[in-house]
Amino acid sequence: MQNKYLRQETSSGRVVVVSRCASERVWSLLLSPVDFDYLHMIIHKLIAGVLKRRGCYVEFFLEQAQDAIAWIRRAGVPLDASTTVLDLGCGFGHFGGELAKLGCQVTLADDNSFVLPEYSQIQFRRSDIDRDDLKELGEHDLVILSNVFEHLSKPDRVLSSIGSLLSNRGSFYLSWTPWYSPWGGHEFSPFHYLGARFGYSFYTRILKKPSQHVPYQNLFPTYIGRTLRRIRSESNLRIVQIAPRYYPECSFLMHIPIVREFLAWNCAMLIKRRS
Repeated sequence: MQNKYLRQETSSGRVVVVSRCASERVWSLLLSPVDFDYLHMIIHKLIAGVLKRRGCYVEFFLEQAQDAIAWIRRAGVPLDASTTVLDLGCGFGHFGGELAKLGCQVTLADDNSFVLPEYSQIQFRRSDIDRDDLKELGEHDLVILSNVFEHLSKPDRVLSSIGSLLSNRGSFYLSWTPWYSPWGGHEFSPFHYLGARFGYSFYTRILKKPSQHVPYQNLFPTYIGRTLRRIRSESNLRIVQIAPRYYPECSFLMHIPIVREFLAWNCAMLIKRRS
C-alpha cells in the first residue's frame, strides 16, 4: 500500500509532513506545516523550573520573554534600532528590557512600576490599561501585551485600542493564559475546572492554600474563540500568526475550536493593521 504521507524538508532544514490524499485536504490545511523541530518548545523547561523552585522565579519571566522575542523575529518583525516598542503591562520589564538589548527604542508602561533595577534606564510611563486612554501612549512599531490580558476587567477595551497603538508597519503581540488552559486558574489550577468561584473557594478554604489571584478581582475567564471573533470584528486589524506560546510547533491546535481552549497552555497572537 502506498504511503499516504510525504516527508518534506523546508528551506530552513525543518521536516514537515504533508498528506497525499486529496480527501484529507482540510486536515492538510490545518496541519501544514507541522514542524517537528522541537528546539523551540519550552513548556518542559518552564514546568521543571516551577516544580524545582516551588513557584515562579525570576528566570521564568526572562525565559518566556526571550522565547517570545525569537518567535516574533521568526515571523519577520524587524527588531533593531529603528523599531519603536511599547511593553504594555510590563511588570518587571523583562520583555521590554530584552528588546532594548537588541537596540529597539522601548517604552515600558504599567499602572505601577515594578521594573527591576537593570531596566531602570528605559523610559517608563504610568498607565492603567482598564481605565486610561491608551491612545495617549502613541503609535509604535511593536506593542507587547504579555500575560496581562486575563487580568483585565475590560479586555475588549484593549482590543478596541490595538489599531490606535500601531504605526503603519506595526505589530501587536498578544499572549495570555485562556481560562480552560491547564493553568487557567493560576495558583488554584486545576480546581478552576470546578468553576471560578467554587474552585477558588475549594483551594483557599478547604485546602487552606494561598492564592494571590482572585476570580473577578484580578483574574478573569477569557477564551480563545471569543477573542478571535472580537479581533476579527475590527475591520482595520488582521491576525497574521497564532500558536500555543510554549510549543508553537503545534500551531495547528489553534484551528480546532474547543480543543484549543484546553490544549493551548498559553495563546500567542501576532496582529497587524490592514493596509
